[in-house]
Amino acid sequence: MTPTRYRVLSPRQVAGGKQVSVFAEATGDLQAQAAAAGTPLSVFIEEASMTEVRLRAFTPQREKGESDSATVAALASLQAAGGLSDLVEVQTGAAVTSAQWCGGEWLLNQGSPQVEAVERLDLPDPLGSNPSAAHRASTGRPNLLLEVDDLNGLQNFQPDAERISALGRATNTTGLVLYCRAAPAELGRADLSFRAFGPLKGFLEDAASSNMCACLVAVLGERGLWPEDSFVLRAAQLQPGQPSLLTAQFSQPGEAVWVGGRAEVVRESQS
Repeated sequence: MTPTRYRVLSPRQVAGGKQVSVFAEATGDLQAQAAAAGTPLSVFIEEASMTEVRLRAFTPQREKGESDSATVAALASLQAAGGLSDLVEVQTGAAVTSAQWCGGEWLLNQGSPQVEAVERLDLPDPLGSNPSAAHRASTGRPNLLLEVDDLNGLQNFQPDAERISALGRATNTTGLVLYCRAAPAELGRADLSFRAFGPLKGFLEDAASSNMCACLVAVLGERGLWPEDSFVLRAAQLQPGQPSLLTAQFSQPGEAVWVGGRAEVVRESQS
């Protein structure tokens, strides 16, 4: 079966985000099909009704289990076929989450991140200077979130896996988020920028990190930095060469944060 290739969480102006192959059925050797698909992620639709969807997600090497990017791509495919309501329960492997169609984008419930301030770091900030603010936030595995003042510094930062891992062990965190309350104009309207690192989770840097974005939004809420007239923030994730644009919806600190974004079919000229 030939899949449809989607680009997920990409800015409109720049080809970024993640590419996902969507298979309309889950039949045959799924791992072999994912390996041949030519994308970092493949998602197979096992079952779908108006309000419930069951998926399986794979990398070319293994079954991934839960994947927000794969889920957004699958929901976009099902919606294009006219088969979804605006609120859907999605099961991918053993993980179950809620998804909502809002403002032309699919957003996924990331849970309610718990936030605490970090008064002092045992190691210096990876950028070589003291962060403006430091917090720990988690919906399961804790992340360290450091605010930096310089957008150029954030964009030019060269991650070092050993140093980031040492920082994580010193602060009892497994992920690192560096963020700045500014964004590159060429990516469209965004309220802030961030980069997400996780050598202790098995990757150096991720291009589109919904859960780490949710932790960042929760930190801003605890700091009283949410906009007064909106319950939506847009965050530019700035992995070099592969930028993403994520949308986050929230209500009040301590409540669930929903994160997602747009998905579009990849044409040959976009590959």
